[in-house]
Amino acid sequence: MSQLGERYEKHHRERRAEGDFVFVTERIPYFQAAIGSGKRVLDLGCRSGALTRHFLEGNEVVGLDVDRAALDKAAKLGIEPVLANVEELLPFPDASFDAVVAGELLEHLRFPDAVVAEARRVLRPGGVVVGSVPNAFRLQSRLRFLLGHQPEDDPTHLHMFSAGEMRNLLADFEDVRIAFVGGRYRRLGPRLLARDLVFSGRRS
Repeated sequence: MSQLGERYEKHHRERRAEGDFVFVTERIPYFQAAIGSGKRVLDLGCRSGALTRHFLEGNEVVGLDVDRAALDKAAKLGIEPVLANVEELLPFPDASFDAVVAGELLEHLRFPDAVVAEARRVLRPGGVVVGSVPNAFRLQSRLRFLLGHQPEDDPTHLHMFSAGEMRNLLADFEDVRIAFVGGRYRRLGPRLLARDLVFSGRRS
């Protein structure tokens, strides 16, 4: 885990302002609405808490990340920090959280389906999973591909998701919702112009 943690610490330092950068701020109200208040929340891949701080008030939040430096910054928000690799079995008992957050996480994982299954395991009945992924099939990415470039310029992205693929990934959840957010021209064609997909689902 130390090598992975060092890799992400370097990545956050060089490309993500040490984990502080929130790429698509328009997703924040969706997270807040899905989580609510008075909840025990697990934030997977919380980094330094740039997103966490927006749903921290009124909730008890546990933040999990492999980047020790970013996690130390998140701990200053008052969350419970857990240093761990999200792709290993989560160090929590079954049905121990009301909400699990996966903001800009699944695209970085080797086996996102396994992590989604673990998220479901630690959710209480009626609990919600909420997260976001880049809209990898937006027009900008398609144009990059046509020009002979990788659709995504982030070397830590291992998967690209469409709305349909996100629904398949959340097949074991109920009331699955997907929204297209971000982007100056999003209203002209969300599927082609939005920068992010926000998703949520409820454990039956």
